[in-house]
This record gives sequence, structure tokens and C-alpha cells, in this order.
Amino acid sequence: MHPNCVAVDAALEAAGLPGRVRILAEAARTAADAARLLGVEVGAIANSLVFESGESAPVLVLASGAHRVDTGKVADVLGTGSLRRATPEFVYTATGQRIGGVAPVGHPAPLPTVVDRALAAYPEVWAAGGIPHAVFPTTFEQLLRLTGGQAAEVG
Repeated sequence: MHPNCVAVDAALEAAGLPGRVRILAEAARTAADAARLLGVEVGAIANSLVFESGESAPVLVLASGAHRVDTGKVADVLGTGSLRRATPEFVYTATGQRIGGVAPVGHPAPLPTVVDRALAAYPEVWAAGGIPHAVFPTTFEQLLRLTGGQAAEVG
């Protein structure tokens, strides 16, 4: 298994969570791809989106695949001046993972995280496992616990 997937699995195990990384037959670089491959609603996909705060610090938003992130709303929740979409290089430096496969965990250091409340509507959600071919099952509550994240409306 790819080292990023091993790191994600280790984080899940350390947290005592049952989900484990699964390798898909095809890459799932978007929420729509993941939903199609898993046979679930797009809203049940937890997109890991990295933003750069006004202080040039990384922020992770776990958004329902059915939502677009309102950066102003998330910046208000975090009490930061602003948020902007991070460059691929910034994402890789912050997470050690490439866009299209960024997991909620398995990063060099924990990131401040906001978890979309809309994910609570699904008994099971799916998150990326560190590479575009990897995912793992989880729940809204588990994502909060796993990331130390803050629940908020993000869309």
C-alpha cells in the first residue's frame, strides 16, 4: 500500500476507529467520481479541501461533496481574516498528499479543521485515503474526533 495510505490507516487505528483504507479500481479525484465508484450520494463524500489563511497557514475544510465552500463563512468560524484556495504546492507541503487524494489525516502535522455539518445527515461518509485511488468509510462524529475539527455550516 502507498505510504500515504499507511499513514491514514495508522491514524485511524490510533484513534480506535473501525474504518480502513480501501483501494479503488479507478482514481476518484472528485466527489462525483468517488460517489459513482462507491454507489453513494455525492453529499456523502467528505471532500478534503485545503485553504490558505490570511496568515499563510493551512486550513482543512471537510465539505460535503454536494457543497461549495463559502470561504468568508469559514474564515468567520475560524476567526481568521480571509481564506483562499491553496496552490497544489502549498497543499502538498502542508499535507504530504496531492490534490485529488488528500485525506483528513496522515499529514506531517495536524491542521486546523472545519467539518461540514451537512455530513451529519449521512450514517456513513467516505473520505480520501491519501491518494486518488484510496478512500475510507467513516461518520461525521468520527471525522470530528479524528481531526479535532470544529463542526460548522460551510456551504
